[in-house]
Amino acid sequence: MGTITKIEQQKKNESRVNIYIDNKFFLGISTEIVYKLRLNKGVEIEEDKLKEIVDEENYIKAKNTAFNILSHNMQSEENIRFKLGKKDYEQHTIDRVIKILKEYKMIDDQELAKMIVNDKKHIKRYGRNRIKQDLYKKGIDKDIIEYAIKSQIKEDEEYKNALYLGQKKLRVIKDKDKRKVYEKLSRHLIYKGFNYDIVKKVVRQLLNDIDGYGD
Repeated sequence: MGTITKIEQQKKNESRVNIYIDNKFFLGISTEIVYKLRLNKGVEIEEDKLKEIVDEENYIKAKNTAFNILSHNMQSEENIRFKLGKKDYEQHTIDRVIKILKEYKMIDDQELAKMIVNDKKHIKRYGRNRIKQDLYKKGIDKDIIEYAIKSQIKEDEEYKNALYLGQKKLRVIKDKDKRKVYEKLSRHLIYKGFNYDIVKKVVRQLLNDIDGYGD
């Protein structure tokens, strides 16, 4: 049994306080939990029991935070960990939340990667390099990314997407200089994520199909 001798607001985070028991630092917790548990200076409490209560409160709060994040759109495991970490949840609490999210299939990086590849391929019509970048930004593991790309993107459909985007870009290019058109189309398709071989093949086809450009 110990006595709370001081409750001090943290300097870097106004929503958290430091609890001192018998004049020694005990732990840092959110002000919300302090109010909920009615913790005040002079209150006698069993330290192990307080830790247990605080851990459970933090877990419930972290879990609800994760549920709220996932209610907007799917997230990778790494993104959820990052967002919970920014809210000062401890690692063991985050691990516990991740475990329950996986059990309920609320996070599944393989399924997320599959969904993103499908969306970027059919709607945005991006090439594999751009899709890889988007997957990396989501915090998805490299091996999962490689498998999703390899299993879902075929060379012929990637070529068709590059051709579609090239045709679309060509309609807004005003230059008549064939070299400048070639450069602008190439930069555009590389930005969209297509590799050099596909870009070269598509741009040559587009320019060969069009009359009126100079040699």
